[in-house]
Amino acid sequence: MNVQRLDRAARGRNLSAEHWAQAALDAIAAGGLEAVAVEPLARRLGVTKGSFYWHFPNREALVHAALQLWEKQETEDAVAGVEQEPDPYERIVKLFKRANASYRAGRLYLALAAASDDPAVGRVVRRASARRLDYLYKCYCALGLSEHDARLWSTFAYATYIGNQQVHRDAPDRFPEGAEFREYFKLMLRTLIPRPGGDSAPARQTVAAK
Repeated sequence: MNVQRLDRAARGRNLSAEHWAQAALDAIAAGGLEAVAVEPLARRLGVTKGSFYWHFPNREALVHAALQLWEKQETEDAVAGVEQEPDPYERIVKLFKRANASYRAGRLYLALAAASDDPAVGRVVRRASARRLDYLYKCYCALGLSEHDARLWSTFAYATYIGNQQVHRDAPDRFPEGAEFREYFKLMLRTLIPRPGGDSAPARQTVAAK
């Protein structure tokens, strides 16, 4: 074995299973579930295939680890990041900011949703969507809405999030940027978050994420 191959083997031993799972998520965001393949990922990480087999017995195990990492980063961590906000209005605003802050996260969700016919992928996507909708529902209930209304508003908000990701992917030239995005974000807040007391409630000043 030459020196270069020894170096690659050493780097491979230093990579964790999470490094591989993150690389798999990057591949899915760029090319869909079928883009998860051991040799291309090893080349991208600059290691040998031995690094992969050090952590995973097969591709299926890597996909499973990637799905678990995605669910943690994009759902559980997102909830944890806003949970300490006492104001339910601002809690929803923070969720909206996070949801619209990452183009990659949107592409990754759409790629996973497109692959949801795969039983393993479908289970995780459905579970993550249910978790997000349940949390939004609780936030809207905290605004003072009835259970019925909170369910409608939370579904409306989540459907808008999905639609944003699709427009950003399929018609990026039509998706607002810069100052126009700030206007768009304020429109989202006015449309998707009802104010207690209706139009007579004092207006809140909210700074958009971008």
